Amino acid sequence: MHSDVLIIGAGSAGSVLAERLSVDAARRVTVVEAGPGLSDSVALSQIGDGLRLPIGTASSVVRRYPTTLTEAPERHAQIMRGAVVGGSGAVNGGYFCRGLPSDFDGWGLPGWAWSDVLPHFRAIETDRDFQGPLHGGTGPIQVQRVNEFDGCTATFVDAAIASGYVWIDDLNGSTPEAPLPSGIGAVPLNINGGTRVGPGGAYLKPAMHRENLTVLTDTRVRRIRITGGRAVGVECVGPDGASGLTADRIVLSAGAIGSSHLLMLSGIGPCDVLKAAGVPVIADLPVGAASSDHPEWVLPVDWTETHGLPPLEAILSTDDGLEIRPYTAGFGAMVSGSRDDPADHPHIGVALMQPQSRGRVRLRSADPDVLPTIQHRYDSAPADVAKLRSGAAFARELAGPAAKSDTVSWSTSQHLAGTAAMGHDGDRGAVVDTQCRVRGIDALWVVDGSVLPTITSRGPHATIVMLGHRAAEFIA
Repeated sequence: MHSDVLIIGAGSAGSVLAERLSVDAARRVTVVEAGPGLSDSVALSQIGDGLRLPIGTASSVVRRYPTTLTEAPERHAQIMRGAVVGGSGAVNGGYFCRGLPSDFDGWGLPGWAWSDVLPHFRAIETDRDFQGPLHGGTGPIQVQRVNEFDGCTATFVDAAIASGYVWIDDLNGSTPEAPLPSGIGAVPLNINGGTRVGPGGAYLKPAMHRENLTVLTDTRVRRIRITGGRAVGVECVGPDGASGLTADRIVLSAGAIGSSHLLMLSGIGPCDVLKAAGVPVIADLPVGAASSDHPEWVLPVDWTETHGLPPLEAILSTDDGLEIRPYTAGFGAMVSGSRDDPADHPHIGVALMQPQSRGRVRLRSADPDVLPTIQHRYDSAPADVAKLRSGAAFARELAGPAAKSDTVSWSTSQHLAGTAAMGHDGDRGAVVDTQCRVRGIDALWVVDGSVLPTITSRGPHATIVMLGHRAAEFIA
C-alpha cells in the first residue's frame, strides 16, 4: 500500500497530525499504531476512566521499558508508554498545562517562539473556565479545572497559602509580558465528566470515516527503509504477518523512546552506537545522546484521600523551578481505581522542571524486539539533587505531622523527551531542523516529544499535542 503521508504512531502528536493532514481529501494518509484501536472494548474500558491510570500489571494498553534512574547507587525503574490509539495521552493523569512562554522563546528557534505556538495551543482546546486571547473555545480537547477541593488537596492548598504562596487562577495564563509568579493553582485537565478526552478520541476517532485515512492498529513498524538518502517506506508486522508500506513522506510520531529506537534501527544515530549494535550507518546523528525528563522525589503522607476526582488536582510552583504535587491517592489506588487498601496512602511528588541532568537512549541490538538501554542519569548534576533535597524538606514542612517519615524515593515523572532534538542548522546536537525534518534524510520527519530542544517547565503533554498541530503545516 502506498500513501502520500505515512505516520508511525497514533499518539498525542500522531493523532492530531493524521486528522489535520487528512482534511485534504486528495491526500492519502496512513497511520500505523502498535497498540489496539478505540473499537477494542477492552482497551476502551481501560483508557476511558480519567480518574485512574491504566498502567498496572494487567494493563493491555502500555508498553514497559526498564531504565536506570541514578548511577551511584544504581536505582532502577520502569517507564510506561501508551500502546493504544491516543498513546501516552490516553493513559496519563489528564494534566494539560502548557509549556511556559519562556520555554519556547528560550529555544530561540524560528517558527517556535511563543507568538508562533500560541495560535496552535488555542486551536487544540476548548477551555471551559477561561476565554479571551490566550484560550481556545472551539478546539476538540476539553480543558477544565477542579473548582472545589477536599481531602488531601484542600489540606495542601491551605498549607501552601499559609506559607505565603499566592493562588494562581489560571496556570495556562502566562504571557511573555506577564509571566506567572511562583504559586499554587488548579491543574488544567483534559478530563470531562470523569472521562479522559485525549487526542486519540478527540482528533483521530472523529476523522476515521474519511476515505483517504487508513489506521492500521496492532501493527509494529520494525524499520524505516531508506534508499539513496530518502525514506521510502517501512517494514512492519501486524495481525496478518510481515508487510511493507511505502509513502512519499514518512513521519515518526512513536514517542521519545519509540521514535529514537526506530531511527537507530534504521541506521540513523550515533556512529559508534550503531556499529556496536551491528547496524549499518546511514546518517551519523546524535539520536538519544542527551535526553531529559523531570526527576521526581516521592514522599508518603498520612492524608485523607480525595475520592471520585483525578490523581492530581493542584500544583505548587516554586522559585527554584520545582513543581510540588499533592497526589490524591497512593499509587495502587491511582492504577486500580480501588481505594480500600489502608496501607496505600496519598503522597507528595517533588519534581524538578528544568533539570541540568541529561540521560541517554542507546541501541542494544539490530533486533527490533530487543529494547533500547535507557539511562536517566538523574544524579549526574549535583545542583539538581540539591534542589530536590531542598524541595523535599519544604514538602515535609507543608505536610507537617502528616509526613510519614524522612524517607523519600527516587522516581520519574515519565516525561522523557529530547531524544531527537530540534535545532539550528549549525547545532551539532540537533537531529531535526526547525521544521522537524531529519537532517540528511529526505522525506522523513519526527513529530513528538523527541524533538523538544529542552524539556518544558510544565508536563509536556499539551505541548506535544500542540507540536502535532504546528508541524502539520510543515508536512502538508
